[in-house]
Amino acid sequence: MSNSAAPTLNLWKKHLGSVPEFVWEQTQLETLILADNNLSELSSKIGNLKKLRTLDLGHNQLTNLPSTLGDIAALTDFLYLHDNCLTSLPDSVANLKKLRYLNLSENAFTHLPHHVAQLAGLLELRATDNALTELPDAIGNLSKLRELHLRNNHLTTLPASIGHLQELRQLDLRGNPLKTLPEALANLPKLEKLDLRWVTTLHLPASFKNLEARGCLIYL
Repeated sequence: MSNSAAPTLNLWKKHLGSVPEFVWEQTQLETLILADNNLSELSSKIGNLKKLRTLDLGHNQLTNLPSTLGDIAALTDFLYLHDNCLTSLPDSVANLKKLRYLNLSENAFTHLPHHVAQLAGLLELRATDNALTELPDAIGNLSKLRELHLRNNHLTTLPASIGHLQELRQLDLRGNPLKTLPEALANLPKLEKLDLRWVTTLHLPASFKNLEARGCLIYL
């Protein structure tokens, strides 16, 4: 393929095992789909694809990612990393300031990587089905976040800084062993849906009736 190829390359479920070298020559690519290919590693050459807006690495066997991922400043639309074996992310991920959607679900994270909280452009963050025991206070820095999906983790509470997420519309906490929730959560002005199904350890504070009174749907 030449560099004049279409800006989308879809290699979904091609049983690749490793990424063909020709892929790293496609410097005009804006969308690259490598999902479901039994990939166990990713070349540092991913950083060559400076125009990528969407990258799908879901449903693989990745245990780490190269630091050059953070060189893709154009990565603004979607970064799918779900269903891998990740426990951490390279610090350089913090460079992706304009990324709007990040999916970390179905990995092996015990803590949300601290640099995720530096992704100021995020509108949606998915980290379901991991082993998260807590969220960093810095989660409150994601001032544009509209959806936060944390189903099936090991969270017992949330930081009070969750109250800084003034744009948050949906919060999914299903299947967590929650014991308390911060009062600040009840004051989020745009929250439309709070999902607490399969949570058997929480007594909802009376203040949360304010959420329901203004139209927020609380699922118990």
